[in-house]
Amino acid sequence: MDPVKVNKICCIGAGYVGGPTCAVIAVKCPHIIVTIVDLNEMRINAWNSPDYKLPIYEPGLEAVVREARGRNLFFSTDVDKAIEEADLIFVSVNTPTKKSGVGAGSAADLNYVERATRRIATVANSSKIVVEKSTVPCRTAESMRTILEANSKPNCRFDILSNPEFLAEGTAISDLYNPDRVLIGSLQTPEGKAASDALVSVYANWVPTERILTVGLWSSELSKLAANAMLAQRISSINALSAICEATGANIDEVAHAIGFDSRVGPKFLKASVGFGGSCFQKDILNLVYLSESCHLPEVAAYWRQVVEMNEYQKRRFSKRVVDTLFNTITDKRIAVLGFAFKADTGDTRESAAITLIRDFQSERALINIYDPQVVHSQIWTDLQEASPQVPLDAIKKQVTICSSALEACKDAEAVVIATEWKEFLDIDWEAVYENMNKPAFVFDGRLLVDAEKLRKIGFKVTTIGRPTTP
Repeated sequence: MDPVKVNKICCIGAGYVGGPTCAVIAVKCPHIIVTIVDLNEMRINAWNSPDYKLPIYEPGLEAVVREARGRNLFFSTDVDKAIEEADLIFVSVNTPTKKSGVGAGSAADLNYVERATRRIATVANSSKIVVEKSTVPCRTAESMRTILEANSKPNCRFDILSNPEFLAEGTAISDLYNPDRVLIGSLQTPEGKAASDALVSVYANWVPTERILTVGLWSSELSKLAANAMLAQRISSINALSAICEATGANIDEVAHAIGFDSRVGPKFLKASVGFGGSCFQKDILNLVYLSESCHLPEVAAYWRQVVEMNEYQKRRFSKRVVDTLFNTITDKRIAVLGFAFKADTGDTRESAAITLIRDFQSERALINIYDPQVVHSQIWTDLQEASPQVPLDAIKKQVTICSSALEACKDAEAVVIATEWKEFLDIDWEAVYENMNKPAFVFDGRLLVDAEKLRKIGFKVTTIGRPTTP
């Protein structure tokens, strides 16, 4: 079968995946009209803002939107119109971990995926290629196809593809411009392969064809979960070794450097930290755990669950180390937490290690100052309230202060905790910080960011993850 010619693309969901991905498609494919739709009017208004104050902070994203918006890139709340006009529809909605019901705590909540699928079936008056862009459990495409076929109009055909994203927040635009691979899964039927070829033709405008991998539908769905699970496993592994380093006197940086020289291992994702976060790693591993349990593979489920448990242990271990170092009590002591995003170069706070640390400090009745250069204050309050649902927001605000600079956050503090590896924390006037802190002044580096010896010369007591405490 000949591939479908793609002239118009609709993306349902204007979040961290759909927005940047389809904005780059619009830049690289000026002959294709790309419309990104969302029911959240405030989000769409931000994408359309005259001053380009976009709802997502991602280096390079503003330049991409400036180039294509109004030319062949559009943002709209008119979901039905975009669906009806599109040849190809990306479904890029949120798939959070279920909080209740069957599979709570591990299974993916596919409510938004099903809603989007039913909307497509209701609105479409012509055949469409529907592409899973959200991270979903294995065989979700089968459920989507069943819904579409049961509700489709006469002469409407739907072909389902899986096209998982492999973006890293903070480098998403460069990842999209120069991807390691683009993965497209389809049914291995003539119709499925023709639909796959149509999507291949879109990416082939800028991605070398040898990097566009076409596989079976179920393999594509599982590959996304597997990739994130393997990366998270590496982080938990190096973090487990960091605990041994602290106990034995070894240096985790030196250990990781030595390991990374082994060509079978390589150097990536071997940097110890206070723990991984973000929208994907924990959620996808738990999804894999649920899938393993559903397939009656308890040993496999237990193996992958341990990756998440090690990550939680690393956060608890770090917060305990802060308490232990500060003479076994932080009650009424002021602690500056530098960084609230789960990693540098993003405003995303999902599963951020900082949230867990601050919750632990709150439970010890500490006073906490927070500074992050990108996370909006309202998001910080929301996250802290969700982390401590039994504590009223007014009570949280009595313990927590959000500051407008790192220097302000560190003033009159007993300790500084580096929770996010923002580069600006390297350039802080640490001598001024020391001058304005209570003594002894402590720094706890949870991201292997600062020069510990330089800070010690200033007068700080420095504790670095993966290294023994220096007297």
